[in-house]
Parts: sequence; structure tokens; C-alpha cells
Amino acid sequence: MEHITLLLAIVIVTALVFDFTNGFHDTANAMATTISTGALKPKTAVAMSAVLNLVGAFLSVEVAKTISGGIVNEDGLRTEVIFAALVGAILWNLLTWLVGLPSSSSHALFGGLIGAAVMSAGWSSVNGGTVVTKVLLPAVAAPIVAGVAALLATRLTYRIGGKIRNDAQEKATAKGYRAGQIASAGLVSLAHGTNDAQKTMGIITLALVTGGVLSPGSNPPVWVIVSAGLAIALGTYLGGWRIIRTMGSGLTELKPPQGFAAQTSAATVILASSHLGFSLSTTQSCSGAVMGAGLGRKGGVVRWSTATRMFVAWGLTLPAAGLVGAGAEFLTKQGTWGVVVVAALLIAGSGAIWVLSRRTPVGHGDVAPGTEDAAPAEPAGVVTQAIAAVSPPPTVAQAHDLAATIPAPAAPVAADPARPATV
Repeated sequence: MEHITLLLAIVIVTALVFDFTNGFHDTANAMATTISTGALKPKTAVAMSAVLNLVGAFLSVEVAKTISGGIVNEDGLRTEVIFAALVGAILWNLLTWLVGLPSSSSHALFGGLIGAAVMSAGWSSVNGGTVVTKVLLPAVAAPIVAGVAALLATRLTYRIGGKIRNDAQEKATAKGYRAGQIASAGLVSLAHGTNDAQKTMGIITLALVTGGVLSPGSNPPVWVIVSAGLAIALGTYLGGWRIIRTMGSGLTELKPPQGFAAQTSAATVILASSHLGFSLSTTQSCSGAVMGAGLGRKGGVVRWSTATRMFVAWGLTLPAAGLVGAGAEFLTKQGTWGVVVVAALLIAGSGAIWVLSRRTPVGHGDVAPGTEDAAPAEPAGVVTQAIAAVSPPPTVAQAHDLAATIPAPAAPVAADPARPATV
């Protein structure tokens, strides 16, 4: 700690700020479906998620090692490069939070790091093989695997639930699924802390290596693990209500069985990837699982207009954060005044985004069941229709809802015998 310079301290603080934005940006991953189905109240959900994110930060350091010693070459890397990378990641996180899109905080960080490294030392500074195998391939595979798993789990759940014969059984089953949702949401939160908090640990460790405080290949010090866990937990507790609203009801309408299937599938994928050292996007995994669960229920409709906007944000994250990171690194290369300018631009940009968010504030009262804005009706697409055609029949509760929605035909009115028929 005694060798930490002023610039290195600024980088560490900026990394923790990114960790904080990662927390409130990704709260929806664990708790959006739990809140939307009424399994937990919004404030209770984010408090539970914050605690488990903190616990998860202490479970592994494999992802942190991938970032600190795998994405870019440590030799000759300047501390200013880390600072520029974090600027790109933070601004992209805040921008996508403003518009309520669940983009990947992980890819924002990677994009900023790659862009800044390329601007500093050229393409040779990036380990292309690691980027492909541990970033790009998991980015494509994770939402697909989680989505297919959630779709199959939802269909199986409704097939088992189809044996329910009365309202009492239906209510008991719904209560059980809500309890399962709470447990699976806790598992996602734990997985998120294990995966995402490590990314900040890796960045801080990389900064310490570039500053000569640690030797290359070192594990994150204990104080780095603790500070990263606390930062992401605090951000999670504040809640990213805009993204929670999108994930909870903007993509599809979820019932408790679907929420349970989606969260369990996403948690399994995230924990498996963390164990293997894959720096997976928890946002993409959870979003894919939510869409898969939406398609798994007969009559469920995924709002593809929202999904398309989300896909576009996913595709733009790496290059957009990379361009900002490269621009920031161009300025920091000019000397101390460049670092000061980049810091001022970060503060000004963050402040402007916060001011814009206050024009249409979204709080915990806007995401509880029955209080969110009603999403416009959207016709089922080809994919939804094809999957719905082979989905299991609705459960008893769904049948009751259908009967209540479609009135029975009116009984024929008997002719009045006192009145003669007319032609």
C-alpha cells in the first residue's frame, strides 16, 4: 500500500466507481423476475441481492486472474491505460442505464480495456486468443444456452403443473414456486458477486501490477477483494430500477414457474462459467433465460421490439466502450493535463446523465407488480407461434383466467306468448 502513487489511487477509486455502477446496472439480473411476480418486495429483494453479492465476491478469483493476466499483455502497460478503460466502461454503463437497457457491464469493461490498450501500444498488446475463447465465444453461447435451458425447464414445469386438479393445489404450487424463486434469485446474486465483482478485482490487480506494487501473475490482495465486494454490494442495494422494469415486464410477462426456471437456468450457467474462468456477461445470461422462459409457456409472447433494442446494445457495447477508452487514452498520453481533462469529462458526463435521469425518475414503487407501465400489446412472432404450438396446455389457473375473460354465450330469449309473431 505504501507504494501507491496519486495516479494509481485515482485509478483504484475509479475502478470502485465502475464496480458500483456494475452493481446497480446488474441488480435486475437477479431480482427483476422475483419482483415482477411478487415473490419479494422491491426493497427486500435488492437488500438480499446486495448481501449475497458481497458473499459471492469471496468465493473465487479465477475470473479476476483472467482479466489481470489474460486480456492484455501486462508488460509495458501504463497505469493511465487502466484509467482510460474504466472511463469508457463507466460512461457506457450509465448511458444504457439511462435508457433502461440491460447491456453487459463486463463487455463495457473489456471494450474500454481493449480500446485503451490498442491506442497505447497497438494491437499486439491484446491477447486475441484469450479474447475469443473467454470473452466472445461465451458472449454468444451464454444467452443461447441459458435461454434453451430456461425454455425446456419452463415446459417441464408446466407439464408437471398440468396435473393440478383444483384451486387449492394451484395456490399451494404458486406459493412453492415463489419460494423457489427467492432461493434461485439468491443463487443468481451469489453467482453475480462471484463473477462480476472479480472483474473489478482483476482491473485493480492489473493497475497494481502496472504500478509496480505487485508482480505479474499475482492474485488480488485481500483488501482488493473486500473493497470490490463492498462497492458492488452498495450499488446493488441502490437498485437499478430502470433496468429492473425492462427485465421484469418489458421483455415478457412471467408467472412464478417461469421466473423460477429462468433464474435457476441463468445461475447454473454463470456459476459454471465462473468456475472455468470465463468472464461471462451475467446480463446476457439472465436476459436469455428470461426470453427462454417467456417462450416456454403456452401463450407467452416475447416483446421482440424490446429484445431487438437489447441485442443492438449488446452488439455496440464492445466497440462503443472501446472507442471511448481509446479516446480517453489518447488524451492521457499527452501528460498530466490529459489525465485531468479525462477525469473532468468523466465527472461532467456522469453528471449530465444523472440530470437527464431526473426528468423521468424511476423508483422502487414503479417496478412492483401492478404498478409498472403497461407494455403495449405486441403480436406473437414466428418463433413465438412455432414454440407455442408445441407447448403444454395451460394449467388450471390459466384455464380459469381464460374462462373469466371469454364470457359464455347468452341463453336464447324465450318468445313472449302474449305477443304475436311478426314478419
